[in-house]
Amino acid sequence: MALPPLTVAQYTALGAAESGYAELVEGRLVLSPGALADHNFACGNLISQLSAHLPAHLQVTYALDVNLELAPADAPGFVRRPDLVVCHRSAVQALVPASEVVVAVEVLSTHSHYTDRRCKRLDYAEAGIPFYWLVDLTAPVSLTPLRLTPDRSYEEAPAATETYEARDPFPVRLDLTQLTG
Repeated sequence: MALPPLTVAQYTALGAAESGYAELVEGRLVLSPGALADHNFACGNLISQLSAHLPAHLQVTYALDVNLELAPADAPGFVRRPDLVVCHRSAVQALVPASEVVVAVEVLSTHSHYTDRRCKRLDYAEAGIPFYWLVDLTAPVSLTPLRLTPDRSYEEAPAATETYEARDPFPVRLDLTQLTG
């Protein structure tokens, strides 16, 4: 028996998934398997490197639920869980509003490749998340940075390999060769 469409509040009340993780897409619960060791290793290394570059008012967090704020509170909602979230320190809680997210980062996995490159790209853009980074662990490891445009779509820059350097949204230099074991 299928669940009726859920609001963000109803989704939050469900609590954590028994295995893997859950997201909410147009009120529908979407379950995904847990990440593999290489994915978790890369995320940990990204957190470590990003933490060294963040201004004091920002924080990087692993697997945080983000309310995309795409629907009224009483309507079927949208909650995504990026692999990493850079957001304002004051916003870190169980459910972060998209308006507080500066960068959403997805590390591509076999089971999430299409969703991360297509669906989440559209969702994050519509939610107004200013920067979206896609990290591909397939050799050579790469980071594709996307920047939100005024028409709420993403402009994609060429993928960086070995090193990723940027001035926006904060000065950062990431050693991509250190993301895998």
